[in-house]
Amino acid sequence: MIRSHDALPYRHVLTLPAMGSAVRIARETTEQVLAEWGVGPQEPCTGPALLILSELVANSVRHAAVLSPNVTVVYAGGPDAFAFGVHDRHPYRPALYTPAAAGSGRGLATVVELTLELGGSAVVRGDADEGGKSIWITLPLQRTGAPRDR
Repeated sequence: MIRSHDALPYRHVLTLPAMGSAVRIARETTEQVLAEWGVGPQEPCTGPALLILSELVANSVRHAAVLSPNVTVVYAGGPDAFAFGVHDRHPYRPALYTPAAAGSGRGLATVVELTLELGGSAVVRGDADEGGKSIWITLPLQRTGAPRDR
């Protein structure tokens, strides 16, 4: 069973300016974090996690940059799960489990679909002051053993 990301022992935080290059840098950082934690490209969730993360960071850059000059990615990991939250300071909280409206992008619907296909979970958490939010994705790992010590 996937634990809450709060219970996962490994952490990494990345804060970037909300601009186009944030997507590439966040993706490269994700690959590095996964490698440091002993999760290789052969892990079934690695490729989808990179795609999901890229879409969420791109959404923050595209839709929230006007109110949020930065986007932050918080990574959490443990022996059986990998989680990441993409945070911005725009107050709008998208509905994750509704079909995409006609004419709108399918990015968030694809994120949720991929997450659920992998046996993971997706949740939107608002900031305490209601001025921002994080979208958290938690994915199960199928590997054996714990992440390497950093």
